[in-house]
Amino acid sequence: MAKITFVAHDGATHEVQASTGETLMEVARNNNVPGIDADCGGACACATCHAYIPESWAAKMPEMDPLEEDMLDFAEGQIPGRSRLSCQIKVTEEMDGLTVDLPESQG
Repeated sequence: MAKITFVAHDGATHEVQASTGETLMEVARNNNVPGIDADCGGACACATCHAYIPESWAAKMPEMDPLEEDMLDFAEGQIPGRSRLSCQIKVTEEMDGLTVDLPESQG
C-alpha cells in the first residue's frame, strides 16, 4: 500500500491508500477524488485523467510511451516535465507519500 495525496487546484486535499498495481486514475476514481473524470475508463483515449507529478518524483514514474505523449496534446494546462495521464501510472510501494496535483481545467 502507498499513501497518495491528490491536491485539487483550489488546494483541497484527498489523501488515499493505494494498492500496488492500481493506476493513479483507478485510485482517484475508486476514492471519489474530484477532478479525475476518466471518461475512457483508463484506455489512454481521452486525457480527462491529466495530472501533475512533481519533478522530484519523475525518476520513480514509468516512462511515458508515445500514445500517452500524443494524448497529452488534448489536455489543457500542460506543464512540461510534470504533465502525465494518471491512467498510465501504476502504483508501486516506492510511490508512498506521492502528491499529485490536479489541473484547474478538471476542477
